[in-house]
Amino acid sequence: MPPLIAHIVFSFRVGGLENGMVNLINRLPASQFRHAIISLTDADPAFVARITRPDVQVIELHKQPGPGAALFPKVFRVLRELQPAIVHTRNLAALEMVAPAWAARVPVRIHGEHGRDVDDPQGDRAKPRWVRRAYSPFVTQYIALSRELENYLTTRVGVGKQRVHLFCNGVDATRFHPAAGARQRLDGSPFNDPALCVVGTVGRLQAVKDQVGLVKAFGLIADRAPNLRLAIVGEGGMRGAIETAVRDSGLASKVWLAGERADVPDVMRSFDIFTLPSVAEGISNTVLEAMASGLPVVATAVGGTPELVRDGETGSLVPPAAPQVLADALLALATDPARIKAQGLASRRRIEADFSLDAMVARYGSLYSRALEAIDRRA
Repeated sequence: MPPLIAHIVFSFRVGGLENGMVNLINRLPASQFRHAIISLTDADPAFVARITRPDVQVIELHKQPGPGAALFPKVFRVLRELQPAIVHTRNLAALEMVAPAWAARVPVRIHGEHGRDVDDPQGDRAKPRWVRRAYSPFVTQYIALSRELENYLTTRVGVGKQRVHLFCNGVDATRFHPAAGARQRLDGSPFNDPALCVVGTVGRLQAVKDQVGLVKAFGLIADRAPNLRLAIVGEGGMRGAIETAVRDSGLASKVWLAGERADVPDVMRSFDIFTLPSVAEGISNTVLEAMASGLPVVATAVGGTPELVRDGETGSLVPPAAPQVLADALLALATDPARIKAQGLASRRRIEADFSLDAMVARYGSLYSRALEAIDRRA
């Protein structure tokens, strides 16, 4: 039978990291690898349904608040039962599980760094670096999704360069494509009037994504551009704070909190401009999807975003947590239709040239295969 890869994540719900996992699992040849997903907390059945392969087992461990080490015995037992050839953990919240994977004698243990959280956006905190350093002996190979994360691992955590591989995400440029002509009408949207200019963002409603800051920025320009509207797509724990910001700014008629949507390609085609106001990022899948959809992107210059968005060519880069600067960038673009069109076309061309989903899947498949071959040579 093909070797089994056990993917370990904190949770398996709608998100960029998890979307990347789905694309990878669906596209890696079934003749080469089998897959299982271990969610330390839970998994959303609707999201799990996006996996088209019928042989993928999803295991929920229902982790309670507290140290991850409390789950070590359970993870050890699960891995001894599954007998995977590879464990692939993702982000700091799952990193600790390389220790029980080592104890369970999983031969290859790969860890992916997709981005940092809101409490350590620049990687300055000592404790997260110490945790990464402490678990480094249990990791066979690392994957960094941006040059910034690659540099963080090698220069600040102290991981040897030979163990770190830079893999940028890929995007399905067939599924995510530009609208034919004017932006596309979207079911349920209050902003389908073609006379409007719609700025949109897609992502979990989390502090790290700073949708509250986006609402504040939009409030600074809403009166200066009467046809401008803001759509915020996604769900999460910050919804209440975002609703309060919208209400306090008097923007209820101009801001749409769309909730979670399963039709993200159509959502993208209903925007004129995409924005991502995060205070920390890895390589954002939603930025890639927006660019593949032919949208200019106004985003904060954090993490790997400057590796995607070329300032002045495919969009604009602004500092994080700077609502006035973000507002100025959005207003300058929204009032210049020719620039919207030109930067949207440049975005699409960049995706076609540099961010193929097939190339991404091939890179992962090659790393998995080479890691297993190295183990076989040593045996």
